[in-house]
Amino acid sequence: MKKLNTLFIIALVSSLSLTAQNKDTKKADKHYDRLEFVDAAEDYLKLVTAGKADSYVYKQLADCYYNIFNTVEAERWYAKALEGSQNPELIYRYSQMLKANGKYDESNKWMDKFAEMRPGDDRALAFRKNPDYLPKLLEKGKKFNVQNLSINSPNSDFGGTVQGSKLYITSARNDARKTYGWNAQPYLDIYEFTIADDGSYMAENLLSGKINTRYHEGIVSFSPDGKTMYFSRDSHSENMFVKDSVTRNKLGVLQLYRSNLLSDGWSDVEPLPFNSANYSVKNPSVSPDGKTLYFASDMPGGFGNFDIYKASIGDDGRLGEPTNLGQKVNTEGQEMFPFYSSNGTLYFSSDGHLGLGGMDVFHTREIDGKIAPIRNGGVPLNSNADDFAFRINEDTGEGFVSSNRDGGLGSDDIYAIKKLQPLCDVLISASVTDSKTGNPLSGAMVSIVDDEGNKVSTKATNSDGVAEFMIECETDTKLEVTMDDYESSITDVEGTSEEEVNVNIPLNPIEQIVVDDQVELNPIYFDYDKSNVTAKAAFELDKLVQVMTKYPEMVIRAESHTDTRGSNSYNQRLSERRAKTTVQYVISKGIDAARITGEGKGENELKVDCGSNCTDDEHQLNRRSEFIIVSGNPNSK
Repeated sequence: MKKLNTLFIIALVSSLSLTAQNKDTKKADKHYDRLEFVDAAEDYLKLVTAGKADSYVYKQLADCYYNIFNTVEAERWYAKALEGSQNPELIYRYSQMLKANGKYDESNKWMDKFAEMRPGDDRALAFRKNPDYLPKLLEKGKKFNVQNLSINSPNSDFGGTVQGSKLYITSARNDARKTYGWNAQPYLDIYEFTIADDGSYMAENLLSGKINTRYHEGIVSFSPDGKTMYFSRDSHSENMFVKDSVTRNKLGVLQLYRSNLLSDGWSDVEPLPFNSANYSVKNPSVSPDGKTLYFASDMPGGFGNFDIYKASIGDDGRLGEPTNLGQKVNTEGQEMFPFYSSNGTLYFSSDGHLGLGGMDVFHTREIDGKIAPIRNGGVPLNSNADDFAFRINEDTGEGFVSSNRDGGLGSDDIYAIKKLQPLCDVLISASVTDSKTGNPLSGAMVSIVDDEGNKVSTKATNSDGVAEFMIECETDTKLEVTMDDYESSITDVEGTSEEEVNVNIPLNPIEQIVVDDQVELNPIYFDYDKSNVTAKAAFELDKLVQVMTKYPEMVIRAESHTDTRGSNSYNQRLSERRAKTTVQYVISKGIDAARITGEGKGENELKVDCGSNCTDDEHQLNRRSEFIIVSGNPNSK
């Protein structure tokens, strides 16, 4: 799969240069510059045997094996190169090869060194935030069953797009094609298979018409009606390339095309408007509604080597300007092979997010215009090799992933997948209603709060009274809901692995907390020996503010009581301080100072006279705040 990671991108294969080329490396360098990594590796190895190797040769040799994903040899020669270099990207690649070879502890040591050298790099920041991510990732439950397909060949096979009764793949199995120097395999073509009633794949067919050329074709995606096919192709087929100023090699790129299905087959292909001779666009994926095209590109202005973009598809087929999906999805590494599924999940492959080695499959969703946390698909969907070209039917849970993991039939193989359990993003859908009428409440503020009552994220309910949040699975959550003229509410949501949780939150009209001659709130808690208003206390006091705002003639006396622990005089002073801060908080929210007074009662008016044998619960009943309605009681009218 590395042939598509960095195909024709000369900047990548030359970005780690350690020393100048010389006459001894000239032959090997020529193969390398042509991306003929198999031949280049043989020539660099001859220099090693002849005793003419240095850090440059070791690095070039390691890069050859890196690009054809021979992780054992890449690890070996990166280690040699690092004996004479401290290049950060070299260190990063070495750590990735260690990880790909299952040497996780050693990989983390080198990632730590990389993070010290590049502290602002997204890859370093992610590692610093969660350095022990590998054990957690490996311990996660198995979410997919993965099985190698019998249609794989000894060469590279990847993709897996179902359209109607056909399966479309990309393969290097066509021995009639010229071999490609990157990996000494034939150029890639698009094939189709017929899906039999029993689910098997029959009637292998090299896609006819004007789709395949003597150069590379990549994976395909279809419009919802199946009448338009999008695919990638090597720009050499259009005689489009740039000449390297030093080697004079013709450097091509990957470009996107589309073709329409006619009565006699596929039409002439049409290049997409954002193709360029200077950068690649590849890995097309059409959204289920046919209105958006997702793809990968290394066009200028991105965050890393390859980024994921999207472009609108108009009713007339016109494509909008590409939009980068942003830094939450894209990293300094490579993000490729996007797939936007029917339930709004974006899947993609990346070597920049924290993974198991090589490229892993990740997923996320867009909620209220924001990208939810990026999640790794876990094992066995991912391996310590490259895992890419993910596709899934969300209704059946069946799909495909491609990988060059150990145990396959060829260099890249296609695997059938079956989802066994939900992925680890939980969508909390909070529905807020009026407790009396049952009507939805639009504009209520719903917040995720931590254990201290601090708001982590806040959203307003929509016209249906619904606010949605994406959280990690198995995470206990508190939802706080506030709205004018209603009593605020806190609801606990137990952590789960279900994909979606619906929470109904009825709000009581605020007047219901006016009982007899008091405004009844839940206990107002202060920290031990403290009188400042805490977040939890503020939540309750805001209800008092709402009531006093609704009834502008209401006058309140706030009484603060303590338990019997501590001396009488100390408790009196403490209760007076707490009464004053309570009053000050209410005034700070816009209530006229003339409408509220505070009085410290100390331990003089115990609710439970339990002497010196009080339980914690009895102490808590005595340690309370009461809000007496002095005048303006709506119940007395």
